[in-house]
Amino acid sequence: MKMTRRIFAFFLLLSPFVFSAIDGTAAKPPATHRYLAFVGTYTAKTESKGIYAFEFDADTGKLTPRGVAAETPDPSWVVVHPSGKFLYAANEAGKASTVSAFAMDAKSGKFTQLNQMPALGEDPCYLSFDRTGKYVFVANYTSGNVVVFPIGADGQLGVATANVQDEGKLGPNKQRQEGPHAHWVEPFIEDRSVYVADLGLDRVMHYGFDTTNGTLSTGPVRSNWSHSVLDLSAKLVRGTGPRHVAFSPKGVMYVLGELQSTVTAFHMIGSDDFVPTSFQRISTLPKGFSGRNDAAEIAIHPSGKFLYASNRGEDTIAVFAIEPQKGTLTHIENVPTQGKEPRHFAIDPTGRYLLAENQNSNTIVEFRIDTATGKLTPTGEVVHVPSPVCLAFLSADGAHVPVPQE
Repeated sequence: MKMTRRIFAFFLLLSPFVFSAIDGTAAKPPATHRYLAFVGTYTAKTESKGIYAFEFDADTGKLTPRGVAAETPDPSWVVVHPSGKFLYAANEAGKASTVSAFAMDAKSGKFTQLNQMPALGEDPCYLSFDRTGKYVFVANYTSGNVVVFPIGADGQLGVATANVQDEGKLGPNKQRQEGPHAHWVEPFIEDRSVYVADLGLDRVMHYGFDTTNGTLSTGPVRSNWSHSVLDLSAKLVRGTGPRHVAFSPKGVMYVLGELQSTVTAFHMIGSDDFVPTSFQRISTLPKGFSGRNDAAEIAIHPSGKFLYASNRGEDTIAVFAIEPQKGTLTHIENVPTQGKEPRHFAIDPTGRYLLAENQNSNTIVEFRIDTATGKLTPTGEVVHVPSPVCLAFLSADGAHVPVPQE
């Protein structure tokens, strides 16, 4: 009986995106198949000037360059606001790192900077929003802390409402796990929980979030059912180096391990409320691979049927099928990205194409997705961008396009 109540509560609390994915509406493409694609880059020691804009036609797969949308230093992560009016960029520049807010003109593809705030940490590498769009979460990699900025009605960033330092036992990799390294942050379950993948601690940290004040709370929480004290963080095999996370429509947490090139799957319903329970660990590399590799990005297809992960070193996209009931992964194929260091890739909102960004080859290579099998086929569409490391979509009519894995 208790488990039935927990399961019911779990699905009751999931976001509207998750419910739409369960009933199949998430897989339906938007009314328009024309989008703008904004590409974040590294500008230091490259020819890049900042954020680049492209037109993307999901009917034909055609990418058309529209030039520099905004000149800004090292915008290594870019996100479109839920309103579709603003874009935010993490300017990854060591102790001088900032977070920038821009107003967007969907017709011209150009940005106007609204303001810029110190990141309050070193090397921000991931940004996300709460469901209301009132707050932006920042993961600062080098300093290992998480910051929350409020967003005004005009799109400007306000004074930070939270700044929390990740803490815990360090992993065994002395070169990469010498300290906490927050690499990903996303809210979950009606924004009341925020998860942070910390590469240095081999954990996906759990923080409580106050949606009224924009503050984060640390430490164990009390169970709604048993009133016991619970640790809602996800613990990885030592040396895994969790980098990014994807949540399935049915509430499975898939954690990409950068250092050991793995995906670890966790059920979010365990013996108590939302305690992550691991049930599978699978490699992103083929058997026998012995070279250097750093896994980089992970995403779930809008249909919820397939999971994709990028490998830097092997320079491939690993493709997995997701078993619909248990959520277990079955390896399908590894597809070369036709370039070097695919730090990021993006699945277009219709689920027809995957765009792989090869950082060291200065290219974005497009693949057609077989929606029946999940397999990838190069389309021949290749565009050149200096040091591309992130891509975000916006509908051509200015409407926000949800990120598939959220």
